[in-house]
Amino acid sequence: MFKKVSHVVIFSFFALACASAQAAVILQYHHVSKTLPKVTSVDASTFRAHMQYLKKNDFKVIALDTLIEGLKQGENYNDKTVAITFDDGYDNNIEQAAPILNEFGYPYTIFVNPKLIDEQRSYVMTWEQLKTLSQQGALIANHSAQHDYLHHRLDGESDAQWQERIRADLQYSEKRIEEELGYSLKYLAYPYGEFDRALQQLVQDMGYVGIGQHSGAVGPDNDFTRLPRFPASGFYADLDTLSTKLASLPFHIDTLTYDDTVTTKRQPELTISFKEKGFHQNQFACYVSGQGRAELNWLSAKQVKITAKQELGDGRARYNCTAPSQQASGRYFWFSQPWVITSSPAQ
Repeated sequence: MFKKVSHVVIFSFFALACASAQAAVILQYHHVSKTLPKVTSVDASTFRAHMQYLKKNDFKVIALDTLIEGLKQGENYNDKTVAITFDDGYDNNIEQAAPILNEFGYPYTIFVNPKLIDEQRSYVMTWEQLKTLSQQGALIANHSAQHDYLHHRLDGESDAQWQERIRADLQYSEKRIEEELGYSLKYLAYPYGEFDRALQQLVQDMGYVGIGQHSGAVGPDNDFTRLPRFPASGFYADLDTLSTKLASLPFHIDTLTYDDTVTTKRQPELTISFKEKGFHQNQFACYVSGQGRAELNWLSAKQVKITAKQELGDGRARYNCTAPSQQASGRYFWFSQPWVITSSPAQ
């Protein structure tokens, strides 16, 4: 799925046959609550408004496994196709979200941390509650054992020891889900949306699909170790902006070139090579977290290098790139590149 060339990872994609024919969107939620921090929450009325918007505008909401397995087979989805996901398995998912989803008849997936469930943490659902939701049609999938930063190395830990520890974590989690619910999807939502190339390689070697928190539409030629989702909670819950994201399209990307998503570089470089563009070059723009527009250097008619104009601080950051489609009026291509800026390459 990807190869290492001179310490640079190059991820290969191919153009979609038609920009509007094979695009879909995955939404990501956490809490459905009006009392918990808004940054990861929507209240029930806002969540209902999201579902009503999907219904009113004829979106087809399908199960995540249907979407992913279809994408792997190159299936053409209507461009109003959506999958709904939740991270962490909070108890308000069954109390607030499930009744609304059942009312609309929408399938959904919950990514859980089995060790936290086994420890009977008060804020997550029990296995019995998850069984109830599973019997109602919800899918339950892997979010790691206890929501650790999976790409972090422990002090003195070798690469081989790290691989063994993370492999055991994912296998334990998947086994517990299968023991309790009777199936194993082998889908992993990365905790905090963070991953590096070593983690992607391990996920691929284990036969998992890796799912992030960076934004963008999905198509059959996405890298299945880093599928994007649109967060729909907190600041991102506003329907004026969410409606634009629901109508987004994946860029026709041939290759992405960069060192790694987890990096000590304060102004990481990303080069995108387009298979075909489908947009006017002067309307292509990328934005850097907390900075505004990125520096763009068009290396050729179909290749652009993107760099932050200022140094990024420690922590998560993104380059979000968009451009209006020439063929689909009022719709935008959308791509997000996540970064984790760190002072230590061993973190």
